[in-house]
Amino acid sequence: MKKFYSGFLLFVVACVFGQISYTITPNPFNETDNITLTVPGNQIDETAWGVVNNAIYIWTWSLDTNYQNSQDCPTNGSWNSSNELNRLNYNSTTDTYSLTFTPTTFYGRTGIGRFGFLLKDKTGSHQTSPDIFVNVGVLNLNLTNPAANSLTSVPTGNSINITATTSVNATFQLKANGTVVNSTSTASTSYSYNYTVTGDASMELIATDANSNSKNSTFILQVPRNVVSEAIPSWIRQGINYHPTDNTKVGLALYAPTKNFVHVIGSFNNWIVNDAYLMKRDTGNPDLYWIELSGLTPQQLYTFQYRTNDLRKVADPYSPQILSSYDDQYISSTTYPNLPAFPAGQGFEVSMFKTGQTPYNWQTTNFQRPAKENLVVYELLLRDFTQEKNWQSLINKITYLKNLNINAIELLPVMEFEGNLSWGYNTSFHYALDKAYGTPEKFKEFIDLCHQNGIAVILDIAFNHATGRSPLVRLWNVDPDGDGYGDVAANNPYFNTVPKHSYNVFNDFNHTSASTKYYVERCLQQWLLEYHVDGFRWDLTKGFTQSCSETDEACTNAYQQDRVDILKYYADRQWALDPNSYMIFEHLGTDAEEQQWANYRIAEGKGVMLWNNQNGPYNQNTMGYKENSNFDRMNHTLHGFTNMSGVGYGESHDEERLMFKNLAYGAVNGAYDVKNLNTSLDRMKAFGATFFTIPGPKMIWQFGELGYEFSINRCADGSINNGCRTDEKPIAFTLGYDTNANRKAVYDTWAKIINIRNTNPVFKSKTYTVESNNLTNDPTGLITRIFVYDNTITTGVKNVVVLANYTTAAQNVVPYFPYIGQWQNLMDNSISTVTSTTAPILLQPGEFRIFGNYASTTLSTMNVNSENTLSLQIGDNPVKNGSAKLIYHKAKNGEIFIYDMSGKKMDSFKLTNENGTYELKTNYPSGSYLVHLKSDTGVAIQKMIVK
Repeated sequence: MKKFYSGFLLFVVACVFGQISYTITPNPFNETDNITLTVPGNQIDETAWGVVNNAIYIWTWSLDTNYQNSQDCPTNGSWNSSNELNRLNYNSTTDTYSLTFTPTTFYGRTGIGRFGFLLKDKTGSHQTSPDIFVNVGVLNLNLTNPAANSLTSVPTGNSINITATTSVNATFQLKANGTVVNSTSTASTSYSYNYTVTGDASMELIATDANSNSKNSTFILQVPRNVVSEAIPSWIRQGINYHPTDNTKVGLALYAPTKNFVHVIGSFNNWIVNDAYLMKRDTGNPDLYWIELSGLTPQQLYTFQYRTNDLRKVADPYSPQILSSYDDQYISSTTYPNLPAFPAGQGFEVSMFKTGQTPYNWQTTNFQRPAKENLVVYELLLRDFTQEKNWQSLINKITYLKNLNINAIELLPVMEFEGNLSWGYNTSFHYALDKAYGTPEKFKEFIDLCHQNGIAVILDIAFNHATGRSPLVRLWNVDPDGDGYGDVAANNPYFNTVPKHSYNVFNDFNHTSASTKYYVERCLQQWLLEYHVDGFRWDLTKGFTQSCSETDEACTNAYQQDRVDILKYYADRQWALDPNSYMIFEHLGTDAEEQQWANYRIAEGKGVMLWNNQNGPYNQNTMGYKENSNFDRMNHTLHGFTNMSGVGYGESHDEERLMFKNLAYGAVNGAYDVKNLNTSLDRMKAFGATFFTIPGPKMIWQFGELGYEFSINRCADGSINNGCRTDEKPIAFTLGYDTNANRKAVYDTWAKIINIRNTNPVFKSKTYTVESNNLTNDPTGLITRIFVYDNTITTGVKNVVVLANYTTAAQNVVPYFPYIGQWQNLMDNSISTVTSTTAPILLQPGEFRIFGNYASTTLSTMNVNSENTLSLQIGDNPVKNGSAKLIYHKAKNGEIFIYDMSGKKMDSFKLTNENGTYELKTNYPSGSYLVHLKSDTGVAIQKMIVK
């Protein structure tokens, strides 16, 4: 089946198996004849397909007279949206589907020898299978030995009997490398000739009928090679290697099991197969082929490919950059000055090398990465961030990013991907920087500048899969139509022939394979050491299991021990390369599995970070709806993480934009309307207050700080469609969002909150409580309280209380300050004297407060240590074995109340002492509970987790 990809969309295709019947009138026919293709209606189950008004489409492609050079029909449309020109006509009287066309016109080419087709619904959800191929022409040539387009190995001096038949009488002509070696003068429907092989030969058999119509068929005869076995030099490993002392030498090495021999072809040998460039076989690893190229000119650009004995021509998988015949022509000279031309006639990608290059002069060599728990990550897709879509334009925006006070940028994949306008997850070369955004030097300049400004750079990387252009796929694929694409073959050392998880896209890496593990490690090394990036966000880690199937989603989402072990192995390899590099998994799986990575090697200061998706709850709050609005799982302890390992976010590239849903679905209460732009923008300020103040790593998606409201599914024409998910989106800077006062106010508010977070050590504390949608204290369910404290702090802010009103009306919010005294509004530095910890504070809808204990002097001189100071702590939280220690201080006439998260009171009792420890028997079901301590000196609240 032909493969069709569009961006990074996953198409789940339901196939009808068993070839359909069809007729073509007239038959046989020439490419210039008007023909009608007819398919009986009983071949398609329109009901099962969900087809409306008999909307069935043909997806078709043509091949040349040698049945190669496959080209899609110009009017196919896209796989998920067929062109109406390819819709079949339905005849209800005969219950048939038909299409009338002239091949040369329909396919936009001449010299057509065959076309292939399948039928589908408009969106590609259903299709017929297998593909159908139809020969074009009254004269047909059938090569019977050897097979058309085949490769046959024949030793020098041996002969091979070449045989063929035709549909009508014809004369024959046989060519070897373009020279006629045999011809017939008598017309016949059969051909036979014994050809003696003298060397490699591209063979062509031509049949010509009485009307001078001709058809040809080609094949290749190849002489076996004697490959030299020799130990690979120590300075050469897989990929492109520069000699450490000699700028006229390069070493190339390719891992190619099942291949009999490999040549290097390139600009240095006019792209000709020459045995002087036959690669040697390593004695220690016979599957590793290598060669030294000498006599090279320093600073001269060379291009090359590998050509294997089975005629696969591929670029080096470890190319730092590649040239593409598909994509390069669309890259502007502004983005990539002096981009080398793709060598004509080489088809798929080619590799490049240049000796004697001057290394990039890094200005920052001692960058101190922000601690994992302090990260504020800005996730960014360069394609949709600036109008110019290149590294220089991003460099120009560094002040904008720095002034937001973020300390990390996470880039969607920049590794070589198919096309130039993509999210980047359709990766073909994980080792190579894609040229669509600019040169390697500019990328390094961007990273260097980020480091100069205290900003880490994290790369999103998709090791779950590779596309069909990857040399790791193409070296071992099943390619029946000779277009270079095809399904993974059984002998492929890198990929599964059948996907091992339910989220499969493209070709599924086998992560138990030593070959795959080596490839992944080498790619990590390239980005960490060559480009000085600070870590990776590992895309779709659920796909790393080898224990499930493409149809078993429950298995994929369940705990898988092999996946735990595989990803721990990769963590070890990454940290061996760079001990302090960030490792973030997009797993979104079970707590039990994520704990295995979050808590891995934390005694050494390591541990993996996990994406923590809180888009739904936060959006319910910003829209003004209490249902499912609890974002307590921003707290790392609820995941069972020892450290703050959850990267919390309200938006990511994969989630619908908060503002889009605010404006489309926001709540209305009289004159207060969340769907009003400025009202909604004000509520985004409250989101920032209840998001950034929670300790632990955080992530925001680009332009959320400007209230970006275009849907993730926006199409180029402004409509909304799931099929447009990865389409280009309007750019906020181009729209002037950064100069709009109300939008800029969101940016400024977030920047201030992030600065408060960055400059007050209390926000690094692991002791905090997130209270959202707590119906016990607020029947509205949309009042948020966040309590952060660190009792070890002796100077500065040690306690923070955050309040927010996400309802659509003014509310008197009880703050539950931990003690009375002076408290500072950290947003405007105003000071309030609190005489009652429970005295309500009036908050307007969408309003928030961030309070810190007044810290103009050391805490010892403040009211914090007065006789009225109240504190409550829960020992060994999460609680196990049915018992918890409640440690309290200054609890005069204290009383304890235990509530579950729905507000139901589970227990209550009075304390007999002001200070002490109470042994609480936690005979409650596993889950989260709120422990309230109420006393004459105030109220204290802690969250308790029962395992």
